[in-house]
Amino acid sequence: MGWLVVMFDLPVVEKEERKLASDFRKSLLEDGYLMMQFSVYARPCVSYEHYEKHIQRLQPIVPPGGNVKVLFITDKQWGSIMTVSIPNYYKKWKAAPDMPEQMEFWN
Repeated sequence: MGWLVVMFDLPVVEKEERKLASDFRKSLLEDGYLMMQFSVYARPCVSYEHYEKHIQRLQPIVPPGGNVKVLFITDKQWGSIMTVSIPNYYKKWKAAPDMPEQMEFWN
């Protein structure tokens, strides 16, 4: 079990670039990714084979001029993530991430 983390910088100067960037983010959400930060998304991945499958899904939807990095981390590494933020961070941006505190796949 691990996590697929997608980090990206996309061009957003032109109207069409903004639309492509928005469509890219929507596609990630539709494919089961969770927004960690504005340009960082992650999804659970049960095996390295699933990782490869999701990479193949990701490649054709990257907007032209986009810079996308993909990282696979183990569930243990995921569990060691530490969040450091200012008080009322989520209120400042008016949107809290829709992130569960913990995911359980097996009992």
